[in-house]
Amino acid sequence: MDDYSVQLASTFADIISKYTINWVENKIAQAREKRDIKEQQNAYEEIINSLLQKNMELERVAREYKILYERVTISDEDIEYLQKTIKSALELLFSFAPDMKKQEENINLLIELLNKDTLKTMQLLGFNYKEAIGQPLTEVCANAIKRKLSGANKQSHKKGK
Repeated sequence: MDDYSVQLASTFADIISKYTINWVENKIAQAREKRDIKEQQNAYEEIINSLLQKNMELERVAREYKILYERVTISDEDIEYLQKTIKSALELLFSFAPDMKKQEENINLLIELLNKDTLKTMQLLGFNYKEAIGQPLTEVCANAIKRKLSGANKQSHKKGK
């Protein structure tokens, strides 16, 4: 787990361990012991405000967990779209970098791995396919563009001489 996830878990654990039913019962008992009605009202308001504040904090933690979850999760529709798009993108990359044609068989195997059942199973096992697949594809695309642009720059320098 990364540091941020550990921090979220710690915040969550702190809130749920401190603000238990016993905490609320003790605070209510303390409020009832107050003789003045105004003091009781203030004590009850304090309890309510504390609980509302902690509820907001728990909602924030839940939203952060959801964001972390969404970073590593792709819906079935997204997986199908991803498979089609990667196929099209790779065909485009092949036109930019003919030397990548040698890798076509390996890339086709990668595309076959991009099906719902395989990806969902891998995700259950802790595989982060956005990072594992997205990062290498980003690098391949960037390298292909750099090679194409550096080749174009060389040709334009030759024409200019």
